[in-house]
Amino acid sequence: MNLHKKAFNMVEVFITNVKSACLSQEVLQLLEKNFPTLKINFDLEDFNKPYPCGHSILRIEGKVIDVASITQHLKSKGVACELLIDKICG
Repeated sequence: MNLHKKAFNMVEVFITNVKSACLSQEVLQLLEKNFPTLKINFDLEDFNKPYPCGHSILRIEGKVIDVASITQHLKSKGVACELLIDKICG
C-alpha cells in the first residue's frame, strides 16, 4: 500500500482599506508579480464605516505565505492592512 502525503496550502486573510476595483487590481498585480506562486483575490466590502470596521478582504493561499513581506508591499502602496487572526469559538 502506497500512501501519499497531500500538501496542504496555507490561507491568510487580511482586512484592508482598498475601496475601489481599480486599486484592488493594482494591488493584485503588485502581489502577483512579487509572489507568483500564491493565489490572491479581493472581496470588496461595504464601506459605510471607517477602516477597520469598513473594509475589504484580501485572501491569499499558498504553500508558504510571508505575511511580513506581503504587509510591507501593501503599506508601500499606501494600503492599510491587518492580518485577520484565527479564532476558535467554543
